[in-house]
Amino acid sequence: MDHEDRIALFLDYENLALGAREHLGGMVFDLRPLADALAERGRVVVRRAYADWSYFDEDRRMLTRSHVELIEMPQRMGASRKNAADIKMAVDAVELAFERAYVSTFVICTGDSDFTPLVHKLRELNKRVIGVGVEKSTSALLPPACDEFLYYDRLEGVDVPPARSRRGRPARLPSPEAGQVEQAGQVEAAEAGEAAEPEAQPVGAEPARDVDTLSVLVAQTVAGLQGSSSGEVTASTLKRTLLRKDPTFSESDYGFRTFGELLRHLAGRTVIELAEGPAKGDPEVSLPEHGDREVAFGLLRSVVADLAGGGGDVALSGLKNQLRRARPDFSEKKLGYRSFLQFCKAAATSGVVDLRWSADADDYLLTVPAAS
Repeated sequence: MDHEDRIALFLDYENLALGAREHLGGMVFDLRPLADALAERGRVVVRRAYADWSYFDEDRRMLTRSHVELIEMPQRMGASRKNAADIKMAVDAVELAFERAYVSTFVICTGDSDFTPLVHKLRELNKRVIGVGVEKSTSALLPPACDEFLYYDRLEGVDVPPARSRRGRPARLPSPEAGQVEQAGQVEAAEAGEAAEPEAQPVGAEPARDVDTLSVLVAQTVAGLQGSSSGEVTASTLKRTLLRKDPTFSESDYGFRTFGELLRHLAGRTVIELAEGPAKGDPEVSLPEHGDREVAFGLLRSVVADLAGGGGDVALSGLKNQLRRARPDFSEKKLGYRSFLQFCKAAATSGVVDLRWSADADDYLLTVPAAS
């Protein structure tokens, strides 16, 4: 228990309840899916919810059964109930951060951007902050401020009704090929004289995120971690870094049950390599030293040689398109390089090509080294 995170849960209940009612098909907010998600992250030692409870009689019973302390913020004539609840919640959270040093994680449940300064202050006090909100009622300013952000409507156990549910919501990382495939299907149906109808999706289902885009993100992140530290990159370190880049990141959005399952999938595609790590269940993650990278270097050398003909120079501009003509799936980012120039510099360092800057051409020029 000494190594468990102690969690303090603060709910801006009116924001959550109204967000669920207005954007999730009229459903009632249920604490159980959130409680299950937090149970996987540590031990919840404080549970507080803020609202004028005369408006949420049934909800009050549900929260009481879940051992949530209800903070009453009654509506007064001529006063702003919402602002009073926000201020009280922020003051209580900061006070708890100073008085309870053992509380390591604060869960701020709201979609209101007014709580962004509170999130910044808690992080200044060396506290981890997890945000929770209904996606369509959450300000775009809030998730990036948190260490992790959970959309309530994506939590396991939240069954969003049809109609005004998630069906119309675009995926966070859409696949560029998805629209082309759908358009091609409509053209084929039109040529056959049939009306093209959208394929029915199960209730609450949403399109899977683009795993190719994820592969690029993971490879770039591993490359950055390897370049900035001398130690090994573990799966837990990689997950924390991905959450720093995108606090809403979740492997379940890509169809994987666990982060380990996601890593094994990427290892099977030779995007990364996995090895036994310092702790059980926390493997070491690295980029392949050979394989695809060497194939890509060989492709670069071959294309430069073909374009150079009798030994001339080849400009960097437009070269990437030439590689893609020879190999349409080429992507330097899948190999962990942030740019095509960085990829070419790595190839030059390995002796595959020569790379130099030309002031006359105002571009980098590549040549194939003469055989020794």
